Amino acid sequence: MDLKDEMQRVRFWVNQIGNFCLRLVWHFVHLLVRSWYLGVGVANVIESYLISSGLLRRYRFIDVGKLRYLAIVVESDDACQISKVIQLLQWLQAFGVKHLCLYDTEGVLKKSKESILAKLKNATLFEEADERDPILDQKHMTLEFASITDGKEAVAKGGNLLFMKYLKLANSGAEQKEQIFTEANLTEALRAVGYGGPEPDLLLVYGPARCHLGFPAWRIRYTEIIHMGPLKSMRYGSLVKAIYKFTMVRQNYGT
Repeated sequence: MDLKDEMQRVRFWVNQIGNFCLRLVWHFVHLLVRSWYLGVGVANVIESYLISSGLLRRYRFIDVGKLRYLAIVVESDDACQISKVIQLLQWLQAFGVKHLCLYDTEGVLKKSKESILAKLKNATLFEEADERDPILDQKHMTLEFASITDGKEAVAKGGNLLFMKYLKLANSGAEQKEQIFTEANLTEALRAVGYGGPEPDLLLVYGPARCHLGFPAWRIRYTEIIHMGPLKSMRYGSLVKAIYKFTMVRQNYGT
Protein backbone atom coordinates (compact mmCIF):
# COMPACT_ATOMS: atom_id res chain seq x y z
CA MET A 1 0.00 0.00 0.00
CA ASP A 2 1.50 3.33 -1.07
CA LEU A 3 1.46 6.62 0.83
CA LYS A 4 -1.43 8.03 -1.23
CA ASP A 5 -3.76 5.15 -0.30
CA GLU A 6 -2.78 5.47 3.33
CA MET A 7 -3.64 9.21 3.33
CA GLN A 8 -7.04 8.55 1.76
CA ARG A 9 -7.76 5.93 4.39
CA VAL A 10 -6.82 8.35 7.18
CA ARG A 11 -9.06 11.07 5.70
CA PHE A 12 -11.95 8.61 5.46
CA TRP A 13 -11.72 7.69 9.12
CA VAL A 14 -11.25 11.30 10.18
CA ASN A 15 -14.45 12.22 8.28
CA GLN A 16 -16.31 9.30 9.83
CA ILE A 17 -15.22 10.23 13.33
CA GLY A 18 -16.06 13.91 12.67
CA ASN A 19 -19.56 13.04 11.41
CA PHE A 20 -20.11 10.77 14.41
CA CYS A 21 -19.07 13.52 16.82
CA LEU A 22 -21.35 16.07 15.10
CA ARG A 23 -24.31 13.68 15.28
CA LEU A 24 -23.55 12.96 18.92
CA VAL A 25 -23.46 16.70 19.73
CA TRP A 26 -26.70 17.29 17.78
CA HIS A 27 -28.51 14.49 19.63
CA PHE A 28 -27.19 15.79 22.95
CA VAL A 29 -28.41 19.33 22.25
CA HIS A 30 -31.74 17.95 20.99
CA LEU A 31 -32.10 15.97 24.22
CA LEU A 32 -31.33 19.04 26.32
CA VAL A 33 -33.94 21.15 24.46
CA ARG A 34 -36.60 18.43 24.74
CA SER A 35 -35.82 17.98 28.42
CA TRP A 36 -36.08 21.72 29.00
CA TYR A 37 -39.48 21.93 27.23
CA LEU A 38 -40.66 18.86 29.14
CA GLY A 39 -39.59 20.43 32.41
CA VAL A 40 -41.32 23.71 31.56
CA GLY A 41 -44.47 21.82 30.58
CA VAL A 42 -44.52 19.84 33.84
CA ALA A 43 -43.91 23.03 35.84
CA ASN A 44 -46.78 24.79 34.03
CA VAL A 45 -49.14 21.87 34.71
CA ILE A 46 -48.23 21.85 38.41
CA GLU A 47 -48.57 25.63 38.66
CA SER A 48 -51.92 25.50 36.86
CA TYR A 49 -53.16 22.88 39.32
CA LEU A 50 -52.02 24.96 42.30
CA ILE A 51 -53.75 28.05 40.89
CA SER A 52 -56.98 26.12 40.20
CA SER A 53 -56.88 24.72 43.74
CA GLY A 54 -56.48 28.20 45.25
CA LEU A 55 -53.20 27.30 46.93
CA LEU A 56 -51.30 30.26 45.45
CA ARG A 57 -52.54 33.35 47.29
CA ARG A 58 -51.61 35.98 44.76
CA TYR A 59 -54.03 34.49 42.23
CA ARG A 60 -57.03 34.48 44.59
CA PHE A 61 -57.93 38.15 44.26
CA ILE A 62 -57.61 39.63 40.77
CA ASP A 63 -59.00 42.99 39.72
CA VAL A 64 -60.77 41.73 36.60
CA GLY A 65 -62.29 45.21 36.20
CA LYS A 66 -59.03 46.26 34.52
CA LEU A 67 -59.87 43.86 31.70
CA ARG A 68 -62.57 45.89 29.99
CA TYR A 69 -62.51 43.98 26.70
CA LEU A 70 -60.97 40.58 26.02
CA ALA A 71 -60.32 38.95 22.63
CA ILE A 72 -59.93 35.22 22.10
CA VAL A 73 -58.25 34.11 18.86
CA VAL A 74 -58.69 30.42 18.04
CA GLU A 75 -56.96 28.58 15.20
CA SER A 76 -59.69 27.40 12.79
CA ASP A 77 -59.01 23.68 13.27
CA ASP A 78 -59.27 24.14 17.04
CA ALA A 79 -62.39 26.28 16.59
CA CYS A 80 -64.26 23.15 15.46
CA GLN A 81 -64.08 21.97 19.09
CA ILE A 82 -67.18 23.94 20.05
CA SER A 83 -67.55 22.18 23.41
CA LYS A 84 -64.06 23.35 24.38
CA VAL A 85 -64.87 26.91 23.30
CA ILE A 86 -68.05 26.87 25.38
CA GLN A 87 -66.13 25.58 28.40
CA LEU A 88 -63.58 28.38 27.98
CA LEU A 89 -66.37 30.97 27.82
CA GLN A 90 -68.02 29.52 30.93
CA TRP A 91 -64.71 29.84 32.78
CA LEU A 92 -64.40 33.46 31.70
CA GLN A 93 -68.00 34.22 32.62
CA ALA A 94 -67.52 32.69 36.07
CA PHE A 95 -64.29 34.65 36.43
CA GLY A 96 -66.16 37.92 35.81
CA VAL A 97 -65.17 38.83 32.23
CA LYS A 98 -68.05 40.84 30.74
CA HIS A 99 -67.10 41.85 27.21
CA LEU A 100 -65.39 39.48 24.81
CA CYS A 101 -64.61 39.01 21.11
CA LEU A 102 -64.28 35.52 19.61
CA TYR A 103 -62.22 35.30 16.42
CA ASP A 104 -61.12 32.56 14.05
CA THR A 105 -59.87 32.97 10.50
CA GLU A 106 -62.52 30.93 8.66
CA GLY A 107 -65.52 32.07 10.68
CA VAL A 108 -66.27 28.67 12.28
CA LEU A 109 -67.25 30.30 15.58
CA LYS A 110 -69.39 32.91 13.85
CA LYS A 111 -71.40 30.14 12.16
CA SER A 112 -71.92 28.45 15.53
CA LYS A 113 -72.82 31.55 17.52
CA GLU A 114 -76.44 30.48 18.14
CA SER A 115 -75.40 27.19 19.73
CA ILE A 116 -72.69 28.93 21.74
CA LEU A 117 -75.07 31.58 23.08
CA ALA A 118 -77.62 28.89 23.95
CA LYS A 119 -75.10 27.25 26.31
CA LEU A 120 -74.28 30.46 28.18
CA LYS A 121 -76.39 32.19 30.81
CA ASN A 122 -77.01 35.93 30.43
CA ALA A 123 -74.95 36.20 27.24
CA THR A 124 -75.91 38.41 24.32
CA LEU A 125 -74.39 39.59 21.05
CA PHE A 126 -72.27 42.71 21.29
CA GLU A 127 -74.09 44.46 18.43
CA GLU A 128 -77.47 43.83 20.05
CA ALA A 129 -76.21 45.02 23.42
CA ASP A 130 -74.88 48.17 21.77
CA GLU A 131 -78.29 48.94 20.32
CA ARG A 132 -80.08 48.55 23.66
CA ASP A 133 -77.14 50.03 25.60
CA PRO A 134 -76.92 47.47 28.41
CA ILE A 135 -73.13 47.48 28.19
CA LEU A 136 -72.87 48.40 31.86
CA ASP A 137 -75.22 45.63 32.99
CA GLN A 138 -73.02 43.50 35.22
CA LYS A 139 -75.27 40.46 34.83
CA HIS A 140 -74.57 40.06 31.12
CA MET A 141 -71.63 38.91 29.03
CA THR A 142 -71.51 40.48 25.59
CA LEU A 143 -69.99 38.43 22.75
CA GLU A 144 -68.66 39.63 19.43
CA PHE A 145 -67.92 37.10 16.67
CA ALA A 146 -65.36 37.97 14.00
CA SER A 147 -63.36 36.36 11.19
CA ILE A 148 -60.78 37.44 8.63
CA THR A 149 -63.51 38.51 6.18
CA ASP A 150 -64.51 41.26 8.61
CA GLY A 151 -61.04 42.72 8.39
CA LYS A 152 -60.89 42.62 4.57
CA GLU A 153 -64.39 44.02 4.17
CA ALA A 154 -63.71 46.75 6.74
CA VAL A 155 -60.53 47.92 4.99
CA ALA A 156 -62.27 47.91 1.59
CA LYS A 157 -65.27 49.91 2.83
CA GLY A 158 -63.18 52.29 4.90
CA GLY A 159 -60.76 52.92 2.02
CA ASN A 160 -63.64 53.48 -0.39
CA LEU A 161 -65.25 55.98 1.99
CA LEU A 162 -62.01 57.97 2.27
CA PHE A 163 -61.52 57.86 -1.50
CA MET A 164 -65.02 59.15 -2.18
CA LYS A 165 -64.63 61.86 0.45
CA TYR A 166 -61.42 63.25 -1.05
CA LEU A 167 -62.67 62.79 -4.62
CA LYS A 168 -65.70 64.89 -3.76
CA LEU A 169 -63.47 67.59 -2.29
CA ALA A 170 -61.25 67.55 -5.38
CA ASN A 171 -64.23 67.90 -7.73
CA SER A 172 -65.61 70.81 -5.72
CA GLY A 173 -62.87 73.03 -7.15
CA ALA A 174 -61.79 74.30 -3.75
CA GLU A 175 -58.09 74.83 -3.21
CA GLN A 176 -56.70 71.75 -1.47
CA LYS A 177 -53.58 71.09 0.50
CA GLU A 178 -51.72 67.83 -0.07
CA GLN A 179 -53.91 65.09 1.39
CA ILE A 180 -52.25 62.73 3.85
CA PHE A 181 -54.09 59.72 5.25
CA THR A 182 -53.47 59.41 8.96
CA GLU A 183 -54.35 56.80 11.56
CA ALA A 184 -57.10 59.08 12.83
CA ASN A 185 -58.63 59.30 9.32
CA LEU A 186 -58.72 55.52 9.01
CA THR A 187 -60.18 55.06 12.50
CA GLU A 188 -62.92 57.56 11.74
CA ALA A 189 -63.70 55.88 8.41
CA LEU A 190 -63.88 52.41 9.99
CA ARG A 191 -66.28 53.66 12.63
CA ALA A 192 -68.41 55.31 9.96
CA VAL A 193 -68.82 52.00 8.08
CA GLY A 194 -69.61 50.08 11.28
CA TYR A 195 -66.26 48.37 11.97
CA GLY A 196 -64.97 50.52 14.80
CA GLY A 197 -65.26 47.85 17.49
CA PRO A 198 -63.57 48.21 20.89
CA GLU A 199 -59.83 47.68 21.12
CA PRO A 200 -59.16 44.61 23.30
CA ASP A 201 -57.01 45.13 26.37
CA LEU A 202 -55.82 41.53 26.17
CA LEU A 203 -55.74 39.00 23.32
CA LEU A 204 -55.33 35.29 24.07
CA VAL A 205 -54.25 33.05 21.18
CA TYR A 206 -55.22 29.36 21.21
CA GLY A 207 -53.45 27.28 18.57
CA PRO A 208 -49.98 26.33 17.36
CA ALA A 209 -49.18 29.69 15.76
CA ARG A 210 -47.73 32.50 17.87
CA CYS A 211 -49.51 35.32 16.03
CA HIS A 212 -52.92 37.03 15.95
CA LEU A 213 -54.00 35.03 12.83
CA GLY A 214 -55.36 38.04 10.97
CA PHE A 215 -57.27 39.70 13.81
CA PRO A 216 -57.98 43.31 12.66
CA ALA A 217 -54.67 45.09 13.19
CA TRP A 218 -56.21 48.52 13.82
CA ARG A 219 -57.92 47.12 16.92
CA ILE A 220 -54.78 45.78 18.64
CA ARG A 221 -52.45 48.78 18.61
CA TYR A 222 -52.08 48.73 22.40
CA THR A 223 -53.23 45.16 23.08
CA GLU A 224 -51.28 42.69 25.20
CA ILE A 225 -51.00 39.37 23.30
CA ILE A 226 -50.41 36.03 25.07
CA HIS A 227 -50.04 32.65 23.38
CA MET A 228 -51.95 29.95 25.30
CA GLY A 229 -51.10 26.82 23.29
CA PRO A 230 -53.57 24.37 21.71
CA LEU A 231 -57.22 24.66 22.71
CA LYS A 232 -57.39 20.95 23.57
CA SER A 233 -54.71 21.52 26.25
CA MET A 234 -56.33 24.58 27.83
CA ARG A 235 -56.26 24.78 31.62
CA TYR A 236 -58.19 27.02 33.99
CA GLY A 237 -55.07 27.81 35.99
CA SER A 238 -53.23 29.00 32.86
CA LEU A 239 -56.17 31.25 32.00
CA VAL A 240 -56.18 32.79 35.48
CA LYS A 241 -52.41 33.31 35.30
CA ALA A 242 -52.66 35.09 31.92
CA ILE A 243 -55.33 37.48 33.22
CA TYR A 244 -53.36 38.04 36.43
CA LYS A 245 -50.21 38.92 34.47
CA PHE A 246 -52.21 41.42 32.42
CA THR A 247 -53.63 43.13 35.50
CA MET A 248 -50.11 43.55 36.86
CA VAL A 249 -48.78 45.21 33.70
CA ARG A 250 -48.48 48.98 33.59
CA GLN A 251 -49.36 50.18 30.09
CA ASN A 252 -47.79 53.36 28.75
CA TYR A 253 -49.74 54.73 25.79
CA GLY A 254 -47.51 57.70 25.07
CA THR A 255 -48.78 61.14 24.06
